[in-house]
Amino acid sequence: MLDGHLLLGWLSFTVIVYLLNLPGPTIAYFGLTGNEPLSVLPLNSLPEESIGRAHFKLCDRLKLEKKQRRMCRRDPGVAETLREAITMSALECQYQFRFERWNCTLEGRHRANILKRGFKETAFLYAISSAGLTHAMAKACSAGRMERCTCDEAPDLENRKAWQWGGCGDNLKYANKFVKDFLGKRSNKDLRARVDMHNTNVGMKVIKAGVETTCKCHGVSGSCTVQTCWRQLQPFHEIGKQLKQRYETSVKVGSSTNEATGEGEISTGRNQQQQQQQQQPLPGLNDQIPRTMDLLHIEDSPSFCRPTKYSPGTAARKCYKDKNCDAICCGRGHNTQSREVTRPCQCQVRWCCYVECKQCTQREEVYTCKG
Repeated sequence: MLDGHLLLGWLSFTVIVYLLNLPGPTIAYFGLTGNEPLSVLPLNSLPEESIGRAHFKLCDRLKLEKKQRRMCRRDPGVAETLREAITMSALECQYQFRFERWNCTLEGRHRANILKRGFKETAFLYAISSAGLTHAMAKACSAGRMERCTCDEAPDLENRKAWQWGGCGDNLKYANKFVKDFLGKRSNKDLRARVDMHNTNVGMKVIKAGVETTCKCHGVSGSCTVQTCWRQLQPFHEIGKQLKQRYETSVKVGSSTNEATGEGEISTGRNQQQQQQQQQPLPGLNDQIPRTMDLLHIEDSPSFCRPTKYSPGTAARKCYKDKNCDAICCGRGHNTQSREVTRPCQCQVRWCCYVECKQCTQREEVYTCKG
């Protein structure tokens, strides 16, 4: 099983997640990769006088383990960063899968049941979750929202000038350290635990691979007598796109035994014939961050066509004719509904401060999958 690994997940930018305690002497789960149903309460409903202690209350409501709760409470910026990270992860997941049979449904029992299995979808949830927290923490440091970190402290960059000119680098070094401490470590003896840890590390590694150097010139009349450079993360939408591509090419793995050590190893195969002929152990799996950038899964995914414990199915799902209706509707066909919609049109800027638009009515067709 997960053997003490603390997981990461989903929470809307304006909501607080209440997670139920797990029965029995098990670990706490958190958000997008947690097993518990979510209930929400708008953050704005907190009285103003309690805002100063809001991060304490949020950390407590998340039902974190002792170490996680301590990390959350010791810096007021952590709770806010967790909320922002989980929001990005959830929204990006839903965006990337908006045209798929599985559209990243995060509420209810479906998500919890998927997380009990080793599907490709499970792999993506782990990767996008860790990527979201890493990205949000690095950005929070450079934005000055954290007490324990600031701009990127890379020795090759002049941080004082960066601060002076507003070029503050995203602190990926601190973010990686925080995420690794927050998530903890797991045993390598359980195949599922190792795969989950690997996919978590893939999310972090995609963030690291996307670091770019941004420079700004300063000088008289646009000359570049002084150049300030800093390191900056890619937009999170680009990270989600890359992880979606890795989802598409996710590698199915099995377990084998290393005769020298007697310990289990993960072996991969790009196709069934390769798996039958020879399974090669995945290199570097005992490293903190595996060398491979592939997402890994253990078992084939269901079709997600009909209602099951993993998905509500695709009946009544909106689709786009000639684009994805055949795939999403699983060959059942689709219904066509014509409706009138009113939208702003022929907009013009009036004076300095407002835009004036007409209201145009037109008919459009909406396509939904048959049951």
